Amino acid sequence: MGVAADRDRDRARLVAFFAFLPTVIMMPFAGALVDRYDRKRMMIVSDSVAGCMTLVMLALNLWGLLRLWNVYALLVVSGAFQAFQFPSYSAAITMMVRKEDYGRASGMLSTAHDSSQVFAPIAAGMLIGLIGIGGIMAIDVATFLFAISMVMLVSVPSPPQSEEGRAARKSLLRDATFGFRYIRDRPPLLGLLSVFLAFNLMIVFGFIVMQPMILAETGDDERILGLVMTMGGVGGVAGGVAMSVWGGPKRRVNGILLSMLAVALGGLFVLGLGRELVVWSVGMFVAAFVIPIANGSSQAIWQTKVPPDIQGRVFSTRALIAFLGIPLSQLMAGPLADLAFEPAMRDATGPLATLVGSGPGAGMSLMLVISALLGTAVVALGYSSKNVRNVEDLIPDNVTDVERVIDGGDVPEGESGDVADERASARKREK
Repeated sequence: MGVAADRDRDRARLVAFFAFLPTVIMMPFAGALVDRYDRKRMMIVSDSVAGCMTLVMLALNLWGLLRLWNVYALLVVSGAFQAFQFPSYSAAITMMVRKEDYGRASGMLSTAHDSSQVFAPIAAGMLIGLIGIGGIMAIDVATFLFAISMVMLVSVPSPPQSEEGRAARKSLLRDATFGFRYIRDRPPLLGLLSVFLAFNLMIVFGFIVMQPMILAETGDDERILGLVMTMGGVGGVAGGVAMSVWGGPKRRVNGILLSMLAVALGGLFVLGLGRELVVWSVGMFVAAFVIPIANGSSQAIWQTKVPPDIQGRVFSTRALIAFLGIPLSQLMAGPLADLAFEPAMRDATGPLATLVGSGPGAGMSLMLVISALLGTAVVALGYSSKNVRNVEDLIPDNVTDVERVIDGGDVPEGESGDVADERASARKREK
């Protein structure tokens, strides 16, 4: 049983690896292509390739040819095209939504994502016994077709070219590195992104061991783990809905840093100290609830500050840097738990044992507590940095006059930022 479980965990890690690595490698090039071509088409191509990979997997399964290496190969292709999703959707929304509604739009996307995380496993569990894995794959293909048809019905305005965009258009390789140079030359944005990188590194370090910790402390009770994870999904949906209605705080950097603080202390710290279902559920709900607020506030800042015609390149670089800490945490957390923390806390006594207990799972509980404290330190460093604390003041709004595009007006080529803002102010004075 133990050998089989270890083998399943290794396969799960490989599946995640083959899905994630191509996305990371392709992101800079995906961002460059998103800015070069029609973003609506890029979204359709990305969804279509992902759907085709599932269709191929379904066909192989029906013919009895599906093997593990097939799955890995298909995930590599699907992961590569997944890199187009975030920059294309984010840049498209910038041209479809008014500036004051960026936070609400992000909350709606978060609600849709977290809702699928809650209901999809439940539906799959109910259906797999009736229609099998082949039927589940067929439903997956149908959902891709539905998503593509919805995108085709939506009008996505193309952004006018900004001064930055006109100066940046070079070779594809040069475009792929443009996002790094753009962020590097704007220390407040670089500082904000560095906070996300450090926070992801610290927090994921704890979240990686959260599920095995609960299983270890409950004698492998998967029912309790399932309930805790469900509360996380419910918290994510509730947070997304709240962000959709509220739109986030006026001072968006506070929405980022205070939400991070809530994830660390109200989420991970509580999870680490918990010994029972209710406490774990509260910690998981709080952490999941505030994540859409942090992400939505951050997204609104970047959408407001970066010209729409270069957002593909900048946003893909932003996502790449912010997510770099995740695989590093994934690589470190497991070995540290098995080789250091769990053995050290197996028969522990003293203050640490009073804090997190001793025996199976106690070492991982301590890792969660340490992760929460390190995450809190990152938030403190963020607030201590003038660049991060005042990012909204130090970086001027440089968004194309999106309202004119939304209302059906034309924006002259190259008009963005200060020019568009001045024209908008003049129109308001005339009214």
